[in-house]
Amino acid sequence: MSIVPPPPLVGRATELRTLIDAVTRPPAVVLVEGEAGIGKTRLVRAALDRLPSGDRAVLLGYCHQIREPFPYGPVFEALRDIRGRLPAAHRLNPVTGALRGHLPELAGALPPSPQPLEDPRAERHRVFRAIRALLAAVGPAVLVVEDLHWADDGTLDLLRFLTGQPPQGLAVVATCRRDGVAGPPLGRAYRHQPDTANVVVRLAPLDASGVGSLAGALLERSDLSPGFVTRLHELTAGIPFVVEELVRSLPASLPGADDPDALDRAVDRAGVPLLLREAMAERMAGLSPAAAGAVLAAAVLRLPAGEQLISAVGGDAALGPGSAGLCTLGPGSAGPCTLGPGSAGLRTLGPSSAGLCTLGPSSAGLAEALRAGVLHEHPGGRYGFRHALAQQAVYDAIPGPERRSAHVRAMAALAATDTPPLVQLAFHARQAEDTDAWVRHGTAAAQQAAALGDTALAVEVVEGMLDDPGLPVRDRGPLVLMLSRFAPTGLSHQRVVRLLRQVLRGDFLSRDVRGEVRLNLGVVLSNQAGDAAAGRPEIMAALAELNDRPTLAARGWASMAMPEWGIESLAEHAEWMARAEALVATADNPELSAAVLANRASFEMTTGSPGAFDVAARLPVDDPRTGVRREVARAYCNLHDSATTVGLYAAAERFAREGRRLALETGAQYPAFLLDASAIRREWLTGRWDGLRDRAASLGESATETPLIAVDLWLVLGLLALATGEWEEAVRQFHRAGLDAPEARNVPVVTAAAGGLVDLHLARGAMDEAVAEAERAVGWLRRKGVWVWGAGLVPSAVVAFARAGRMEMAAELVDAYAAGIADRVAPAAHAALDAARGALAAAEPRHADAAAFFARAREAYAALPQPYAAARAAEGAARARLALGDGAAAAGFREAAEWYGRLGATHDAARCRRVLRDIGVDVPLPRGGRRGAGALSQREREVARLVALGRTNREIADVLFLSTRTVETHVATVLRKLGVRSRTQIAPPA
Repeated sequence: MSIVPPPPLVGRATELRTLIDAVTRPPAVVLVEGEAGIGKTRLVRAALDRLPSGDRAVLLGYCHQIREPFPYGPVFEALRDIRGRLPAAHRLNPVTGALRGHLPELAGALPPSPQPLEDPRAERHRVFRAIRALLAAVGPAVLVVEDLHWADDGTLDLLRFLTGQPPQGLAVVATCRRDGVAGPPLGRAYRHQPDTANVVVRLAPLDASGVGSLAGALLERSDLSPGFVTRLHELTAGIPFVVEELVRSLPASLPGADDPDALDRAVDRAGVPLLLREAMAERMAGLSPAAAGAVLAAAVLRLPAGEQLISAVGGDAALGPGSAGLCTLGPGSAGPCTLGPGSAGLRTLGPSSAGLCTLGPSSAGLAEALRAGVLHEHPGGRYGFRHALAQQAVYDAIPGPERRSAHVRAMAALAATDTPPLVQLAFHARQAEDTDAWVRHGTAAAQQAAALGDTALAVEVVEGMLDDPGLPVRDRGPLVLMLSRFAPTGLSHQRVVRLLRQVLRGDFLSRDVRGEVRLNLGVVLSNQAGDAAAGRPEIMAALAELNDRPTLAARGWASMAMPEWGIESLAEHAEWMARAEALVATADNPELSAAVLANRASFEMTTGSPGAFDVAARLPVDDPRTGVRREVARAYCNLHDSATTVGLYAAAERFAREGRRLALETGAQYPAFLLDASAIRREWLTGRWDGLRDRAASLGESATETPLIAVDLWLVLGLLALATGEWEEAVRQFHRAGLDAPEARNVPVVTAAAGGLVDLHLARGAMDEAVAEAERAVGWLRRKGVWVWGAGLVPSAVVAFARAGRMEMAAELVDAYAAGIADRVAPAAHAALDAARGALAAAEPRHADAAAFFARAREAYAALPQPYAAARAAEGAARARLALGDGAAAAGFREAAEWYGRLGATHDAARCRRVLRDIGVDVPLPRGGRRGAGALSQREREVARLVALGRTNREIADVLFLSTRTVETHVATVLRKLGVRSRTQIAPPA
């Protein structure tokens, strides 16, 4: 068991403010409502801890589910510790003497007891008045009554009296559940008073983000994967108590964030926490046999179900006198059962089973279970548990024979529906130990899901079956093959890779089946896992096993032919593509033909071939077969990425629209996500930077299992950080984009990341590092031979070589680049050639030629459009004109600064403004809309952002091209305007 710190208060900021506001403005009555475990008590304690300092009494009383006869016990319990706050007895209202017998601890501090009254009602009223007078005497005070739903009638009467006429300094706070309670917590006789604040604070379950924050705080970790958090939210329904108990039951050493599947398995292995088992046992113990039977049927069904289905599954167990005995949920209850295929995300592919006609006398039992809060009503007239762990707690306590019988009844009832839900049938067959039915239904469910485009469910179902040790060996081969065929179009890959590798280590697969499974494993490793270094050898090994299956070999060669991957030359990739096309030409396989044609179209587009659009036009977009159109969807998504790389942005948008449509139609998850990621890079290139950092980061958070499709995101985040002078962040993101393992990553993205890193070294004056990075990256381009990918690298590499005095190397690179893109359809590369020629001319120096080349580059970039690159070219032209003594240089720097400013490239804009200041031109910073007196100026916002990132004044001065003294002045102004005392309190401006 892990040792976790005390749980924090998460996701309750609004409720906390509301509660504190009410308590500090008495008289007030606050009801804090919510289901069991929702955090009512924690919220109240947090509010009490945060009350403004002052002389305020906090009185705590508790209602108990099992209580001894003690009238008004919770309130008297709260009053016992107030002796130190009482004035002298003679100053107290004499009526408080009536409490001597009720509060013996205070007897010596109270006035004498009055004579008893003969009328019990009068005596009770006097006690109520005495309590009110005593609370007034110790005020201001907060009276907290916990668990009001268990209060006796006398206590409710007293609270109604106190809240109906509260002392001026009293705030009453009561926590309560509404399970099975129709009326208001204080009863229908309670009336709000106009001069008293009446507040109801309703606590809802935490959303997935809140669950993640709570779990992260408890585990003292910030690297919990989205999948882990989602699974935790599904199991706990966002109820904080359940989250805490489940987290406390996890092992002390959890796996790292790089293995989210292991985190999920740790959650599943943890089972039902003991305290939750006991809580469910306590609630079940009070149910009638009919209600217990309904609850047990719901536990077996797992999913919310209609009344008739619950009745059919409950059978005689719902009515028999022994059924209540099934609810003995002790700490020794069995652990979580082995879930069958797809049970983690058990879903129905067909319509609901509301049409079942097996009715039983369980309506009253179901209603009782609902009133008791054990079951809850879900949309569509269905009933089930609040969260999965409550269901598991009940299910684990059902004896094995009863469970199996119930699952058999569930199979029969579900099979009788018009459209039997195959996933549910497979699950119940597994739990009923009907292996043949399990395999039959599970296989059919996976095939049906794939046909409907739900590849994720298809993979999930087959994974679940293969993970089950009860699956016969004879059935593993076909399922492994099915899984390997589904996986390349899905997103999740870690479990798939593990299962396929495990199977390939065995010896029960035939050679040709082994070859196909290995081929698909290689594709998944290369694509979804982003590990070409591991995936491509698997593909080559598979090709050796597929000699007798030329059509599958064609798919393997077509995969190897994609030039964005590997260290081979373009000529080798072209040879492999020709092999694939030769093999597929002899086969009558439309889906395979579409797959190879898709790769050919991508090959042509990414290399800037003039015939790329002709090949793309041959894609069978209107083919009625789902498998064929899925390959076309993949082609369009790849074409979008390739067109973005070479600078054909209008065509890229067209490919994106069509690719997204086909991907949604055919369930091609992986291409669709790849499209979303590469669209982020297109937005950066075309200058749509507003909110881009947040969009890229958000998309990246959902790609923890698929680093390949995130490389575009890391690249963009690195380039954005570079443009704002965030050096460390830029370096980190560039390495994530592929510089950490360039030979195993996407070559165009790695090349662009290298170009960004060269620019960063140049900006920081690290000349040796800039030259070394440029040499490495140019070497990749030369080896691959696809020069059109050098648009983001070559101009920067030329600058690095020239500044280091390696003019021959710079000139040779320009010549090689010009030859490499000469006949290519790649507008971005041709614009970059002019920029590279401008950089070379400026270094030689031939300033007139440099100005002309940069001007041509600026026009070409603006036409694409690539506004950031256009601004850099405009800046280059201005520097050349400045060297010539041309008065138009100032206008060029001003234009570049304005362009940078609109994009948000603050470092680049500051560089241009520095030049303008040096030549005596005053350039005011751009101003936003109307601002208040305390609002930050544009410059102050830039300084505040860098301070929030932890930069020193010297570093801020370097980024913004200011003096240290000027930065010190700006920092002081920021602190004053924000009303904070320390740099560490400055948050990044919105």
